[in-house]
Amino acid sequence: QVQLVESGGGLVQPGGSLRLSCAASGSMFSSLTMDWYRQAPGKQREVVASITSGGSANDFDSVKGRFTISRANAKSTVYLQMNNLKPEDTAVYYCHTSLYGKDFWGQGTQVTVSS
Repeated sequence: QVQLVESGGGLVQPGGSLRLSCAASGSMFSSLTMDWYRQAPGKQREVVASITSGGSANDFDSVKGRFTISRANAKSTVYLQMNNLKPEDTAVYYCHTSLYGKDFWGQGTQVTVSS
């Protein structure tokens, strides 16, 4: 079992920055690929960034060049640094991983980008 707890969301003006954190329980963290997803109202959940156990990061087209995923294995934590935020980034952001074919999700953290 893996428990994921996100934090760091909030209200920010366009062009601003936020850093999300996701703390994971269990001893398997360093071997897990970790992902950040988001879901805006009325839209499907989409992946925004992913990082392998070896630290290879991948951010997806909608956030490329603005969002950076990183991890601190000693803290069992994955981060999402979000810069130059836009109103269309408004969503609930979720941390995700999978282990032995089972998906694990955090409870989500709200990010609102508005002036």
